[in-house]
Amino acid sequence: MKMAADYSSEGGRATGALTVLGLETSCDETAASVVRLSPEGEATVLSSVVHSQIDDHAAYGGVVPEIAARSHVEMIDGVVRRAMEEAGLTYEALDGVAATAGPGLVGGVMVGLSFGKAVALARGLPLIAVNHLEGHAVSARLGQPVAYPFLLLLVSGGHCQLLEVRGVGEMTRLGTTIDDAAGEAFDKIAKALGLGYPGGPALEKLADTGDGARFDLPRALLGRKDCDFSFSGLKTAAARLAQACETDQQRADLADAVQTAIARQLSERSDRALKAWAEEQPQRLFVVAGGVAANRTVRTTLQATAEKNGFAFLAPPMAYCTDNAAMIALAGAERLRKGLVSDIDTAARPRWPLDEYSALNDPTHAPGRKGAKA
Repeated sequence: MKMAADYSSEGGRATGALTVLGLETSCDETAASVVRLSPEGEATVLSSVVHSQIDDHAAYGGVVPEIAARSHVEMIDGVVRRAMEEAGLTYEALDGVAATAGPGLVGGVMVGLSFGKAVALARGLPLIAVNHLEGHAVSARLGQPVAYPFLLLLVSGGHCQLLEVRGVGEMTRLGTTIDDAAGEAFDKIAKALGLGYPGGPALEKLADTGDGARFDLPRALLGRKDCDFSFSGLKTAAARLAQACETDQQRADLADAVQTAIARQLSERSDRALKAWAEEQPQRLFVVAGGVAANRTVRTTLQATAEKNGFAFLAPPMAYCTDNAAMIALAGAERLRKGLVSDIDTAARPRWPLDEYSALNDPTHAPGRKGAKA
């Protein structure tokens, strides 16, 4: 059995360059990537292939889990083959295989994880089960070398949280959404406005011609001093206003108001976390990752918030903001370097908090109630 290039005698840590195949199937993208991690920690993306299912789900206005899972089954073999061909490598050149093991639509997660297990068994490679959110957390390191620790805002369709990131497996939750995620609010308000799927990019495009000043949208959790988020009230209010919009200009104005309100709340909570972080850490780096980080207004607002607090601002390249396998391969390589490999019977998880201690000891929802995906 080939072990990662190779394991030293010190706690199973891997030395030398590591080349890892990453697999991502947690939602509606079937993705595979090969990433090489140098001994100095610099990541090189050798290939990144993403098959989107947008056309498959557009008619339904959102992701249909059964359709997504079936598409992953049909596409994953070809996507992985293409990723290996574009990297110019054979399986013998790999040091490990990383696959998303959660959180996400569990039927889809099972497809990628099962394929990863098959590769690991057939080729005698270590398997690294990766938390999808940890992939987003390290995604900024795909564009340039980034030193730990840093403050992270992870903001996507299913997740919205502020985290202290010290490395893979070492993340502390500072704040999270208590109901909907920002990306979910974007998508559902876009649907109420009669826009296509995916809603977030469509709403952003519509907002370009709007003036949000004509709408007064609610602001959430104003009396609280923590770093938690809430978007359900905004989503409900905007959906009701959308029903009363009679012209394209009114819809554009509402889209702009929604985009501004979401960016404002993200900025307010991030500002609070940045001030607290600055008192404790010399490393002043603010990273924003996840699909919503691709929104120009959100990114510009958060960059201004970081600079106001004396922080450097960093977001992943646009290609790595949305779901992709390069981030999974990098997280897997970093885990492999630390000797954090997984058992072959690792199960897919529909929910998997990055900071399990906080999730258990300081839950945002009472047991038995439906909570945010994070």
